[in-house]
Amino acid sequence: MLRHVIAPERFFTQVSNEIIRHPRLSAPAVRLLLWELSLPDSVDQPLWDTAKDAGIKKTAFTRAKRELKAEGYFHEWKLQVEGGKWITRQMVSNVVLAPEEARALRDGVRPAAPSAPKPATGQPTTPPVGHYPTNTEGKTDNPPSQPSHVPAPLIERGGLILASLSHKERRLRLNGRDIQQLAGLAGEWLLRGATAKDLREALTDGLPDRVHSPAALTRNRLTRKMPEVPAFTAPVAAPQPLRSCAGTCDRVFRPVADETKCRDCRQEAATLSAGGVGGLTVQPAF
Repeated sequence: MLRHVIAPERFFTQVSNEIIRHPRLSAPAVRLLLWELSLPDSVDQPLWDTAKDAGIKKTAFTRAKRELKAEGYFHEWKLQVEGGKWITRQMVSNVVLAPEEARALRDGVRPAAPSAPKPATGQPTTPPVGHYPTNTEGKTDNPPSQPSHVPAPLIERGGLILASLSHKERRLRLNGRDIQQLAGLAGEWLLRGATAKDLREALTDGLPDRVHSPAALTRNRLTRKMPEVPAFTAPVAAPQPLRSCAGTCDRVFRPVADETKCRDCRQEAATLSAGGVGGLTVQPAF
């Protein structure tokens, strides 16, 4: 299969291959999601109107909407506004969002990009190697800086997870500044293979009855319980190429190291060198 692809210079939508090849999303669901994501920010259009524009019929739309909601790409809420009127708010995303993360975005809680740290006074010192400084719960000394190697999307996702904590655990209410400072550590968890569920459980399990400083406790748990960097297995050595046996059998064999004869020829040569012929011991003549 030959492929000729030219990256567009403008008017395009960034989507991951996970959406295009999603095993549980039907073709109408993928088309509906991509169509909605491609609309400009100025267009406030409900999902059912998008389905009409995309040529998706009612039955296919119902199924597509259900699939997108089940996979976390679509969220919907019924909200009561001033005057007692009920409205429907909808959200689509190009990444999977948990309900708590979607609500945080809906309410305007979005982690800002980490700002550059202010230079400290005095002589420069050598930064710690390998891990962040360890703090005890309840203390805020030596807060770790944002890890520069964590991709921005993971930092943003980590901030959303932190923002969603207060929806279920009121003792861990974090303000916008706290989320901005801790989002990089949460992103480091995701970079090391942790899931959103792993992160939430690590931050909320076994909380004390009263939390005096949610930010300090969250920082401590993020650093103290940080998963190990996943180990990478060494690549398996490629097998040796086939070669012709240098013995008398004229076979082709695959050597293990640098041997030039096959196993049978090596065994025959070893037998002959030990004084045997054809497996029979030669008796000396008297």
